[in-house]
Amino acid sequence: MQTETTQRLAVLIDADNAQPSITENLLAEIAKYGTANVKRIYGDWTQPQLRSWKELLLEYSIQPIQQFGYTKGKNATDSALIIDAMDLLYTGKFDGFCLVSSDSDFTKLAARIREAGLKVYGFGEKKTPGPFVAACDKFIYTEVLAEEDKEKPEARRKPENQLKQDTKLVNLIRNAIEAASDESGWAHLAPVGSYIAKQSPGFDPRNYGYRKLGELLHATRLFDMEERSVGDGHSKAIYIRDRRK
Repeated sequence: MQTETTQRLAVLIDADNAQPSITENLLAEIAKYGTANVKRIYGDWTQPQLRSWKELLLEYSIQPIQQFGYTKGKNATDSALIIDAMDLLYTGKFDGFCLVSSDSDFTKLAARIREAGLKVYGFGEKKTPGPFVAACDKFIYTEVLAEEDKEKPEARRKPENQLKQDTKLVNLIRNAIEAASDESGWAHLAPVGSYIAKQSPGFDPRNYGYRKLGELLHATRLFDMEERSVGDGHSKAIYIRDRRK
């Protein structure tokens, strides 16, 4: 069985709805989830707006797929990407797909890939429609990747009062802790994170300016946290509990 970091991934990029400036950080993020065995990017390469992509294709070994826009109002790029994705899916050679686009047209594709038992990692701007985000196992907002080059996360961290006022965030965390906790109310941080990822594919602590989930939870001041020794005593694990308990 493949672990997450050894997954064989197919990376499919919609050039019309992705930013060339984040290519390096995008591929570094993808490497956290597995190996990009296929990297393809789709667009009409005769169009001047895609010129900035061209110099990156050789550098990062991304295969450009040409799609002419013969019919006004019809997106040939989307159709070609979807057809290729299904062809790759049927080969049975991949463990997951990375779909790079902010376009809701890929919602059904993501759902179909997941029905086949494969992972789907989505990458797009914060304007990406909710249904596409929800159709993925995990969705990473590309603004987070762009900001990694501009400033340290600490410079854009949301303060305690803003985090506490984010009802959706607080309820998501509390529900995760309740689902993963023992009779005393304590929960191991790892299953809490897994629950959150399943309930909210677009969740990422970096969206709030924190690199790790534990840092974000600590910043809310709503939860008790403690580090415990596990196994032979040489390893440590973080446990968390809702302070209301």
